[in-house]
Amino acid sequence: MGRGRPTGSDIRQNMVEMIAHLGEVYGYDLFKLYKDIFPRATQRVIYYHLKKGVELGEFKINKIVKEEGTFSWGGQTQKVYYGLGKHAQVGGNDEVATFLEEKKLIQTTKA
Repeated sequence: MGRGRPTGSDIRQNMVEMIAHLGEVYGYDLFKLYKDIFPRATQRVIYYHLKKGVELGEFKINKIVKEEGTFSWGGQTQKVYYGLGKHAQVGGNDEVATFLEEKKLIQTTKA
């Protein structure tokens, strides 16, 4: 085994599963959903894994939208929307799929 930290992450894999079901998702919305399933997660760790996932090709930035409004930090915000990258490996996490079905965010057809 090589030196350094392994590139795999349970958190990032759970995020891959979520994005696989949702398609495209805004980073903060992903954080809120992730927090509902796995309450110990912090916003900082989710954004770290989004950035790391883009570097590894597990996620890709689909679009960046600038929105005008009255925010506590100013009059404009930038929303980054993520999708699955070419190196994402969807494994089929039942806990994530069940949660998203219950929230009515995805539809499943069971034969």
